[in-house]
Amino acid sequence: MKLRITLAGEVHGATLSRTDAARDFASLLPLELELTDFHSTEKVADLPRKLDTASAPAAYTPGAGDITSYAPWGNLALFYKPYAKSRGLVRLGAFDQFPAVLSVPGPLSIRIELTD
Repeated sequence: MKLRITLAGEVHGATLSRTDAARDFASLLPLELELTDFHSTEKVADLPRKLDTASAPAAYTPGAGDITSYAPWGNLALFYKPYAKSRGLVRLGAFDQFPAVLSVPGPLSIRIELTD
């Protein structure tokens, strides 16, 4: 599944994984959220509900440009720096090309929608 993600007025492409968690995320779209910085590594936002992550691996090692959910909190996490393997982190997909605006400090408005 392909996504169109608008960050601060810039449009970026992304691709969702072929997983149950990613399909559940897609069922929430379109979404408009306000991202905030977390841990100087990622931008996060609360989702309307927790995703079904029952079939997801127990942990994931994120890289810059990964689109993930942190299952214990039920939030969306977009990584702009690589990070250590983390229990409860579930990969949903990734940006097709890393958006530099993601690493700019401060809050960021985002719109996520399916394109196909």
